[in-house]
Amino acid sequence: MEITVYISSFIIGVVLGGMVVFFFRRMAINRQLRAAQRKAARTLTEARSEARDVIEQAREDAEKAKTSAEADYRERRSELQRQENRLLSKTENLERKLESVAQRERGLATREKTLETAKNQLEEAKNKQLKELELISGMSSNEAREALLERMEVEMQEEASRRLREWEIKLKAEADIKAQDILTQTIQRNASEIVSETTVVSVPLPSDEMKGRLIGREGRNIRALEQATGVDLIVDDTPEAVTLSSFDPVRREIARNSLNKLILDGRIHPARIEEVVKKAEEEVEAEIISAGEQAAYQVGVHGLRPELIRLLGRLKYRTSYGQNVLAHSVEVAFLAGMIASELGANPAIAKKAGLLHDIGKAVDREVEGTHAAIGADLVKQWEKSPEVVQGIAEHHLETADVSTWGFLVSAADAISSARPGARRESLENYLKRLNALEDIANSFPGVDKSYAIQAGREIRILVKPDEIDDLGGMRLARDIVKKIEEGLEYPGQIKVTVLRETRAVDYAK
Repeated sequence: MEITVYISSFIIGVVLGGMVVFFFRRMAINRQLRAAQRKAARTLTEARSEARDVIEQAREDAEKAKTSAEADYRERRSELQRQENRLLSKTENLERKLESVAQRERGLATREKTLETAKNQLEEAKNKQLKELELISGMSSNEAREALLERMEVEMQEEASRRLREWEIKLKAEADIKAQDILTQTIQRNASEIVSETTVVSVPLPSDEMKGRLIGREGRNIRALEQATGVDLIVDDTPEAVTLSSFDPVRREIARNSLNKLILDGRIHPARIEEVVKKAEEEVEAEIISAGEQAAYQVGVHGLRPELIRLLGRLKYRTSYGQNVLAHSVEVAFLAGMIASELGANPAIAKKAGLLHDIGKAVDREVEGTHAAIGADLVKQWEKSPEVVQGIAEHHLETADVSTWGFLVSAADAISSARPGARRESLENYLKRLNALEDIANSFPGVDKSYAIQAGREIRILVKPDEIDDLGGMRLARDIVKKIEEGLEYPGQIKVTVLRETRAVDYAK
């Protein structure tokens, strides 16, 4: 009995515990359900808001697209209307022209008939006159024709000779005017700056104390620097500066960069000097390649081999009469391209020949021969175009035969070298050249006075009129030009003008 009661109580407790657990789980499930419903409601509200925004944005975009399409439609419609009006106008013009041509054809047909009639009448009159002339002259028409042809042949030869001389004079004058026009336009279209350089460069120092550090104990630092760079380091009384002297501009640039690095670093001893000089050599080499690439890109010459690019970049550190050779080469390339365009030649070939025409100067200190021949041999190894090689080899007119490209590059080179301010020379050399020019002119018999003008670009010669006539003046000018070319070195060209003046004086009494 007690066991039964205990079991019943246990069962009732289990049932009540299960009901309690079920009740609490039901409450938890209800809370989660309500939270999920609230979250779904918020998500739905946000989705509806975003949908409204998207719909509103789509409406605005559609309205803008519609407005743009309508404007485009109106513009195209107006353009089509204008084209239609132009076509109608052209059609009317063509119809009028066709009507005019038809009228002219009808008029020509009438004229042809009239001309045919007149031609028949002339032929009859000609036959009648020929018969009368044969009776009067006692010669047949064939004999008269041969005599007339012989006479006409002589007259035509004389006329042809006269016309030929006139045409030669006219063509020479027109060629001179055309050449002057081409050269004038070319010079006006190109105006580049030239930077003059010397064999000496000055490096500033932060203080005079740095001079002693550069010299080092018993001069070991300065000897190490000169030995590593091949440049003379001049330490004088100039305050806070030292001078680098060398005829090799590449070595001078390496020494300048090395010295600046050593001054900034402050550590100056032989081992450090060798390390800095090596690094400066690498930097200058990279700058040489960059300068060559920039020059080729500036002119528009593509496809050059790396060897030619490097040689071209070395010209940045080379000068001629104070004119930077790389800048001069770029200028000659532009000038040659302009002249080639005016003459109807290939500007690309002219530019490449002009850019590379002085490339022999990059190695002329290491190889014997003229820089034109050296440059032609160098370029021939990597350049396939024979015209470019010809322009380089012939630009100083040193070869037996000169092609069009040689004359073209020579003209561009002369323009670049001879324009005012392009090249610089010392006052002493300048005065010597002017005196030598006047001495050459005064050495010829019959010369009264001579004056070198235009900074030595022209010499005017006054001759004695009783000793030299007009033809003698022309011969004298040619002889003086030949002697100047043989015995005088000068940049550009020199104009020789011979003046002969005759004065007649009388007195009224």
